[in-house]
Amino acid sequence: MLNLERLRTLDALARHGSVSGAAEGLHVTTSAVSQQMAKLEREVGQRLLAKNGRGVRLTDAGRLLADHAGRILSQVELAHSDLEAQRGQVVGELRLAAFPTAVRGLFPAVFRALQDDHPALRVRSRELEPELAIHAVIRGDADLAVVLDWYNKPLPVPEGLARAALLDDPVEVALPEDHPLAGRDEIELRELAEEPWVAWPEGEFCHEWLLYTLRAHGIEPRIAHRAGEHHTQLALVAAGLGVCIAPRLGRDPMPAGVRTVPVRHRVHRSVYAVWRADADRRPSIRAAVEALRAAGDACGAG
Repeated sequence: MLNLERLRTLDALARHGSVSGAAEGLHVTTSAVSQQMAKLEREVGQRLLAKNGRGVRLTDAGRLLADHAGRILSQVELAHSDLEAQRGQVVGELRLAAFPTAVRGLFPAVFRALQDDHPALRVRSRELEPELAIHAVIRGDADLAVVLDWYNKPLPVPEGLARAALLDDPVEVALPEDHPLAGRDEIELRELAEEPWVAWPEGEFCHEWLLYTLRAHGIEPRIAHRAGEHHTQLALVAAGLGVCIAPRLGRDPMPAGVRTVPVRHRVHRSVYAVWRADADRRPSIRAAVEALRAAGDACGAG
């Protein structure tokens, strides 16, 4: 009989593509992964891994069994979901991931509500950018992720994931308080064509959105500084080093020396939760979504 934990190890190897990646995803050592795979090879009587340079690759038999492992683990997840739903209790462990401003703007209130309403539920969280958070849910490293779409650039969500809208997050432009446009009621993006920008790190979803949006307005952005955290971006703006996009969620308290101005044609991002569809009936998932929506309403972002 095939051992479930060894199938989980094989599935992690297939998804991560390396022993070290599988170990990180499973929160075990690389030697533990190698030991589990050696035992699984003995159980099936076939080689599942072959050397590939300094790493390993799945053999044909390994890929075949990994495909079955993915389906088996999905069925196990569905069974857990059904049992939890049948009990009707919010218990066990729930692993959440979210982009940084959602962690700061939503998670404290969400975790407090879950702790008060469901004391038998253990919640763990981590910061991840939207694309990485979706991959974590697909891999099974997270149970639920809070991600975002920009109004003009949707984030691809693969099949097999369920989603729920949480809030719309208005976006403004942050300017140094002595900037000539800082006292305006609203601003056109094209008016910032010559400004130095404080942006997200290159390659991040929000950075790509900023380039896409400014270029759509005929602006080739001049990126002066890059920072992943909005509060770091705002500190650079306060120092007079550029302008930046300032979503409302999680940005308070605003630093001294910064003014925010709405964009004339409304700019916003949609924040939503995603989870594996085979876990859809878990009461803990439903409780988390409810708490996230309440936190979104309370923060006044949407």
